[in-house]
Amino acid sequence: MRYIALFGALLTAVLAAALVRGAGPEEGVASSHREAPVISEDPAADNTDVYAFVSPDRPNTVTIVANYIPLEEPAGGPNFNAFGDDVRYELKVDNTGDGEEDITYRFRFRTETRNGDTFLYNTGPIETLSDPDWNRPQFYSVTRVKHGNATTLGRNLPTPPVNVGPRSTPNYGALMHAAVQDLSGGIEVFAGQSDDPFFVDLGSVFDLAGLRPFNPFHIIPLDVADGVDEVGGYNTHAIVLQVPIKQLTRDGKLHDADDPEAVIGVYATASRQKLQIIESNGRRSDGGPWVQVSRLAEPLINEVVIPLRSKDRWNASDPSDDADFASLYTSPEVTRLENVLYPVLDDAPATGRGDLAAILLTGVPGLNFTGTTQADLIRLNTGIPPSGPVGTGNRLGLLAGEFAGFPNGRRLEDDVVDIELRAFACGYGPIVAPIIQTFGFCAGNANRSPNNLLGDGVDANDLPFQTEFPYVPQPQQGYDHVHQGMGSP
Repeated sequence: MRYIALFGALLTAVLAAALVRGAGPEEGVASSHREAPVISEDPAADNTDVYAFVSPDRPNTVTIVANYIPLEEPAGGPNFNAFGDDVRYELKVDNTGDGEEDITYRFRFRTETRNGDTFLYNTGPIETLSDPDWNRPQFYSVTRVKHGNATTLGRNLPTPPVNVGPRSTPNYGALMHAAVQDLSGGIEVFAGQSDDPFFVDLGSVFDLAGLRPFNPFHIIPLDVADGVDEVGGYNTHAIVLQVPIKQLTRDGKLHDADDPEAVIGVYATASRQKLQIIESNGRRSDGGPWVQVSRLAEPLINEVVIPLRSKDRWNASDPSDDADFASLYTSPEVTRLENVLYPVLDDAPATGRGDLAAILLTGVPGLNFTGTTQADLIRLNTGIPPSGPVGTGNRLGLLAGEFAGFPNGRRLEDDVVDIELRAFACGYGPIVAPIIQTFGFCAGNANRSPNNLLGDGVDANDLPFQTEFPYVPQPQQGYDHVHQGMGSP
């Protein structure tokens, strides 16, 4: 732990000024969950966010969260959102640093229709997961694939229903808890609807990159306003998997933080079969080989780093091929926009950004470095203990000196929008070592005001996280919910 301790002391010292929020210009980049043109037309297969962290209440395990289906309207009945029966969802772990998955957890879903003579999702209150009044129950299987060998971990596991309302789902918390399943080997799993834990001011971000708290810095004068969480009030579908660390590391052992064997890389994908046949009666069938249509690891990458012409190709490619996209990290459009839109900022280098390539494509030496292979992965050092219960960590993660926070893994509470804004607005250019190795990122001479004040004005999720597995918030209720931009939060 000696190197980690030195890293921490230096990083904390140089970041002290950045921890004080103050007035300053902000540039917005954020994920709308519609990362690429093709996948935006296929929400059931659209991977919106991936999280990976050491479980605070079971620190010998890692929790992986993969969310699919963007911006679910809670009142979207009678055919509410659900996992796709024709989609293969996969959580993947690279523990050798080559950008290739070594372990895959595969999820397949199956939906039943109990009564085809009604339009209703449920014909009475849903009191249990086996309640016959629930007309569209969904079940799933979990398969572990390691070095080509597949092992079924669970079959016919139930999802909870969506959170319809006080008549249909009067005790939703109990239904969600009942859907948590124990698998062999100390694994826990949950698959079902949750409130979307991502938080960002989408409405302002995509209105020519203007942010409400800093409207005076824009060409069109507008009154200063608080940031609005416009993902608030929407749901998503979450796959949450908690696995003992020993089942994820290369040698099947626990490691101290200083040991490179402690670091794993995580990403998630969705695949569809290559052929789809639409019958004259409207029914559809699928066949042929599986084709990856979505992938995600580090937040915001396909959203704002990869340009339109390459987004769909990026979704279909593997992390091991990400060297093909490295120039987009070293010459990021986001930094150029920050420099142009906000002249008051101290211009950051817009080319030669080896610091960003190191942070996002290989990991930071001494923290979560996986090797020289450039790959988009959430890199997690499993030897670094949690900073506290879920939801209690400092939202700025590593910028605040918390090694358990983003970009070492990603916790639910990590404010990745603000963190990445500041990283792109900082910059060492080509100087990666020893600055990155010693100070981390957005530190030293790059931690300058007002750049270190960047953010979107939204600092927390609209609903609280759960302190126990599956940690994700209970979903918004269809009967009673508010979208943040349309009324009181």
